[in-house]
Amino acid sequence: MELYFLGTNAGVPTLQRNVTSIGLRMLDERRALWLFDCGEGTQHQILSSPLKLSKLEKIFITHLHGDHVFGLPGLLSSRAYQGGTTPLTVYGPPGTDRMISTTMELSQSRVNYDLNIVEHTGGVLFEDDSFIVEAALLEHRIDSYGYRITEKDRPGSLDPAKMAEYGLKPGPLFGRLKRGETITLDDGQTLRPEDVLGVPKRGMVITILGDTRPCDNVQPLSIDADVLVHEATFMHDLADTAHEYYHSTSKQAAEAARAANVGQLIMTHFSSRYKDEDQLQPLLEEAQSVFPNTRLANEHQLIPVVHRKQES
Repeated sequence: MELYFLGTNAGVPTLQRNVTSIGLRMLDERRALWLFDCGEGTQHQILSSPLKLSKLEKIFITHLHGDHVFGLPGLLSSRAYQGGTTPLTVYGPPGTDRMISTTMELSQSRVNYDLNIVEHTGGVLFEDDSFIVEAALLEHRIDSYGYRITEKDRPGSLDPAKMAEYGLKPGPLFGRLKRGETITLDDGQTLRPEDVLGVPKRGMVITILGDTRPCDNVQPLSIDADVLVHEATFMHDLADTAHEYYHSTSKQAAEAARAANVGQLIMTHFSSRYKDEDQLQPLLEEAQSVFPNTRLANEHQLIPVVHRKQES
């Protein structure tokens, strides 16, 4: 999987940065794109990216502030023109349906694909054979949610030497074993997947938080995640301002990452007062002094999701 940041600024776009939207690309069997938030200009940012709206499967909205949702009506309306005809589900807090439906109705916009809107107040939102997505309420001026995306463990690779011991050659039986099925060989012998498969491959865990100041739900959402995406609107010298406006500082983001034992912290949602990369560097240094494996989200940069190091 890969993360792609389409916007990293807080509140309003600037010449250097757009407002919030994050793409999550699944590169294996699913071959899908999920979006987290959809600030103004998101579809325009996608045009300059490797992301494809035809692959867009789900959109998760953290909260209904404009810098996180004003790009949603336009993207939904024009998705079909970019090859997006498959069903699309939007998950968001109460009010998401009314916002989308009202805008589409008043603008007389039509979509030629199945658009499903799921409003939630947290909990397990989605589960299939590969993923579980959970949400929990954070602490912001309006209801804001964080999302935890858990990829389920996958079967290990087939061991060629073990397969040869049973006289198995590539074919349909390989697929059945990979799917976890027990098979019966021609000689009547029963063969279980664990007899010929290697160690299961641990799934990834990604946590993406909406706007928040430090609160209790950050840790359960983030615990042992491979990647934590956390807002860092201000440096810590403005901690009082951050608290007043229900945001976090770079130091607070790093403290959350350290407490949750995550693999990597990616900071985003930067105040416009930090105009360029040079002015963001102190935020990075401040966070790295607390949690070394921290990076800044740079727009139009793919960040591969890698496993965090396991403690021995």
